[in-house]
Amino acid sequence: MVFNQQVQMDYGGLMEEGCSPKVLEKTFEQWMRYKDECLKKIASDPYPSGLFCNRTFDMYACWPDGSPGTIVNVSCPFYLPWYEKVKHGTVSRKCGPDGHWAMLNGTELWRDHSQCKEEVDGNTGEESSYRLMVSFKVLYTVGYSLSLLALVLALLILTVFRKLRCTRNYIHANLFASFGLRAISVIVKDALLEQMWRRETFQVSDWEALLSHEAAIGCRVAQVVMQYCILANHYWFLAEAVYLYKLLIGAVFSEKNYYTLYLYLGWGTPVAFVVPWMAAKYLKENAECWALNENMNYWWIIRIPILLASVINLLIFMQILKVILAKLRANQKGYADYKLRLAKATLTLVPLFGIHEVVFIFVTDEQTTGVLRYIKVFFTLFLNSFQGFLVAVLYCFANKEVKSEMKKRWQLWKLDHPALCCTQ
Repeated sequence: MVFNQQVQMDYGGLMEEGCSPKVLEKTFEQWMRYKDECLKKIASDPYPSGLFCNRTFDMYACWPDGSPGTIVNVSCPFYLPWYEKVKHGTVSRKCGPDGHWAMLNGTELWRDHSQCKEEVDGNTGEESSYRLMVSFKVLYTVGYSLSLLALVLALLILTVFRKLRCTRNYIHANLFASFGLRAISVIVKDALLEQMWRRETFQVSDWEALLSHEAAIGCRVAQVVMQYCILANHYWFLAEAVYLYKLLIGAVFSEKNYYTLYLYLGWGTPVAFVVPWMAAKYLKENAECWALNENMNYWWIIRIPILLASVINLLIFMQILKVILAKLRANQKGYADYKLRLAKATLTLVPLFGIHEVVFIFVTDEQTTGVLRYIKVFFTLFLNSFQGFLVAVLYCFANKEVKSEMKKRWQLWKLDHPALCCTQ
């Protein structure tokens, strides 16, 4: 129906920001009120005598009885989200000489609702914002997809080659897995939201089903999994930081015992925060896909552990830099060489610990507007989506141990397949 098509067209951009479900639900409630008022008017108004076109509600506007051979005009429906812009406009229908509403191509009722459409100016801020948010979605979709491919390959390399199996690489593998699961959860959540809010609806029952709690179960599950994966991602960062710190300060410990603790830290800690968040959303904000945050206190159940992990990582990062600085000063051969190696070590550690999270942790979406918000969104989406790819490159593909093992395997393969090598 026309109402559904227009809402889908005009709210595509809003959906990318996570507020379309709320707007759509409010619009539907207004539409239901408009429909009820129309049906009451149809039932109460007296009928005219003679030939006339029957009063009706065509799921878009409320039509009174029409005189044959005339054009009937009614005001634009008040449920339209852009009603304030078109409240002086009208929607029209033709009443034929035979007392029947005019048809279009003999199949559909003719109606002119051009004055009730929202005017879209390519130079308006809304259109620019829409295009920008669509570009952001393309950006992080490409980033997460590329990261996922790189992480899967890195995981295969670390698990297939026996010589690479050690506590350090086990921790890397779990970090890769957390990044991969995070990428999958984001892509699946987007697909479910796309399917849920852009599907065709033709009857009132379709709208009621679309906005029901049952219809949102799938995307709620994806939302929960995504929040868990984000937390797991941060706490595997923390596990990496703790392990490297212990390695640099030369602490003596049993790797097997500590690896079990790393597993609890990386995969177990997020459960302690996701479960209370789920309970709060279910009991207090059980609407749509749990993507909206009416009460920000519930959202801090997720934000606080992320902040905690990021701050601890930052403190460990600073301590590690002190250790590296001391060692480089003790063994430096030249200032330029020393400065270069320090910069390389720093750049290598930054993606490992996710220090960039600290920069924007206090700059929330609710506190930012305009250009600042778009800057924050861009850097957050870019870094988060491509970080998995960067970590896979730094800690697997560019790792000397991995490259050495890959080279050995390649040499062995050439010795086992001399015929293929010779033909090349």
